[in-house]
Amino acid sequence: MTEKFTPHTREEKIEALGRVLDVLDTLRVKCPWDAKQTNESLRPNTVEEVFELCDALIKEDNAEIRKELGDVLLHVLFYARIGEEKGAFDIVTVADSLAQKLIFRHPHVYGQVQADNAHQVEQNWEQIKLKEKDGNRSVLAGVPRALPALIKAYRIQEKAANSGFDWEQPSQVWDKVREEIAEFEAAAKSGNEKDMEAEMGDVFFSLVNAARLYGIIPENALERTNKKFISRFEFLERRAREAGRSLKEMTLAEMDLLWEESKGLEAES
Repeated sequence: MTEKFTPHTREEKIEALGRVLDVLDTLRVKCPWDAKQTNESLRPNTVEEVFELCDALIKEDNAEIRKELGDVLLHVLFYARIGEEKGAFDIVTVADSLAQKLIFRHPHVYGQVQADNAHQVEQNWEQIKLKEKDGNRSVLAGVPRALPALIKAYRIQEKAANSGFDWEQPSQVWDKVREEIAEFEAAAKSGNEKDMEAEMGDVFFSLVNAARLYGIIPENALERTNKKFISRFEFLERRAREAGRSLKEMTLAEMDLLWEESKGLEAES
């Protein structure tokens, strides 16, 4: 039985962060690997750690989430330490800047602005960010260019919607989805690969929009389907090996039977 977790006091949390900072300070001086790290050398590892955290989150594995959060926290503290060595900033200025930004972007909590639901809060955020010093002149300029395309499409649509550019009812999006599918089918009949790619992009974009309107995060939905497919496909491979065969030796009908069997086992579990 898993032992029930008891939250720590504020003092204990501060002490724990202090211990991590002490360990990092020691490693930065005494460990050859930690001592030579730079922003550039850490960046690929940071990307990997964030993806590992995302994987733990989608699995809802608390032990893994805790571990991966620690790894991400280490990178945050490491970059702050490097900034301190350069005389640019440290963890205090990072934390202070974050606190100031959170207060500024929550006038419905710290000011007189009214926001009765999450959607109103998001709309306020976009307007506030446009007013910030060195802020973006366009709402969409705040979407990082390096985001993966699926996540970027969701964020673009989310920001546009917060500015009032959105469907009145979620059901209205399906006409657009059907329109984009029809345009792809027409492009496919023509055989023009460039047109097919463009129209398929429009299909994806419209489906991301549909997911958003129904409160579904497309990245999470697709990742869950990826994992489901992997599980079912590995079941096919395992059953084929047990029968002394490979999947290439099996007919599609035989594989379909195994596929349905795997779905049945999922339903039972």
